[in-house]
Amino acid sequence: MLKVLAVQIGIGGVLAVVFWAIQGHVAGYSALLGSLTCVIPNAFLALRLVVPRRDPGARALIQAAYIGELGKLAITVLMFSLVFALVRPLAAAPLFIVFIATQLATLAGLLLQDRQDKTENRVIKNGE
Repeated sequence: MLKVLAVQIGIGGVLAVVFWAIQGHVAGYSALLGSLTCVIPNAFLALRLVVPRRDPGARALIQAAYIGELGKLAITVLMFSLVFALVRPLAAAPLFIVFIATQLATLAGLLLQDRQDKTENRVIKNGE
């Protein structure tokens, strides 16, 4: 989970620098804001899932995941609202491009984790 957040921060930082170098400072900070609009809500969800609970059972974990996802959605909407209301000038294309790119890092992390789990299971079954 922390690895995915670190990759998201890295992708956002690199893309912000690329946009800054190619299109100027407005595109650069817009891209950075897009990255933060993705990373901060994801960090909230990760925190909800790893914080110890009084009830360590599956039901409490599922409830924490639901609350974390709802909070993530609310924070994302709030951050986009604040960015569009408070930041002038703003380049919308870099903002959304980097937001989507950092979201795809989450998907890639989940796919790689699934592939790693399948490989480990194959090794265990074959006794290697």
